[in-house]
Amino acid sequence: MAFQPESTARGALSALPKSVIRLNVWYHPAMQAVFDAHPDYVLTTIDRGADECTIADALEQAHAYQISSAKDETPARWLANADLLARAPYLLCVSASGSGYDTVDVEACTRAGVLVVSQSGANAQSVAEHTLGLMIGVSKRLTETDRRLRCERGFSREDVMGHEISGRTLGVVGIGHIGRRVAALARAFDMRVIACDPALDEATVAERGAQKVTMATLLDEADYVSLHCPRNAETLELMDAEAFQAMKPGAVFITTARGGIHSERALIDALQCGHLGGAGVDVWDVEPPSLDHPLLAMHNVVATYHTAGVTHEARRNVASWAAEQIIHTLDGHVPSRLVNPEAWPKFADRYEGLLGIRPTGAP
Repeated sequence: MAFQPESTARGALSALPKSVIRLNVWYHPAMQAVFDAHPDYVLTTIDRGADECTIADALEQAHAYQISSAKDETPARWLANADLLARAPYLLCVSASGSGYDTVDVEACTRAGVLVVSQSGANAQSVAEHTLGLMIGVSKRLTETDRRLRCERGFSREDVMGHEISGRTLGVVGIGHIGRRVAALARAFDMRVIACDPALDEATVAERGAQKVTMATLLDEADYVSLHCPRNAETLELMDAEAFQAMKPGAVFITTARGGIHSERALIDALQCGHLGGAGVDVWDVEPPSLDHPLLAMHNVVATYHTAGVTHEARRNVASWAAEQIIHTLDGHVPSRLVNPEAWPKFADRYEGLLGIRPTGAP
């Protein structure tokens, strides 16, 4: 649990600029620009390989911690877990850079009275477009054709003949910010869209452009299965050997969600035996995957490096949204993309103890 400073420090803390720290992963300059416009905030960038003294100094002063959502960009000692929180007595907010927050121990933050916020929706259009790109890439055999054209002659156009996606059925697993945009793009290609999302009722799923079905029905009917659900205890290895076997013969698997929601070994087996027609994979157990990863050797797999949400537009959104939400939170307001609302009562007490005023509102 984070240390609670003595109330005698209230006046000094409230008079000082609020400290926001981040690691030196790539961020769009929009983040710095937002903080520069607020002189009562200081954004400090820390080298991921910094010595313990530098790390300790940064954590001891931080009111907010901006952390990458990509698990393999964040060294273990910088994960937002109980150990880090114990070294950050003034920390009030952990802000994840994407819609996911695999690098944050949400339960530990809640126990410590630290709010966790995400940038859910900031990269939704980019990820949705990438999803359709993977679907088209696999179906039209774009990367296979590109590779062969660069190094072979003597093959015919019919040797790399693909399929249209129009008129096919897309099964969307999770129809939140990204899934609903995927559904809209798919309908523009005259696709039938079905969706499985236990958190939403039939009417809501219909409003988001899909027909609500069970997971079993989705696997049985979909020509394309696309994952857009969060990674958590309920979704780990959701797509296992049994699930892949339940998909239609020749169907295509697409994931732009998170590594671990599908079993890589099971996907390899389903492709090698010919049950699946192909796959588009943007997320991996280890990122980037090793050069000898079996999926990278398959001609019917389009592979990308967790880049679905990495566009200039999405990165600008993430940077500005994150900075604005941190400022809104540390100014004493309820953040709009709060992950752990149950932390609010303890957060409010800590906020008042540190800054001498009570935050407004409640989730």
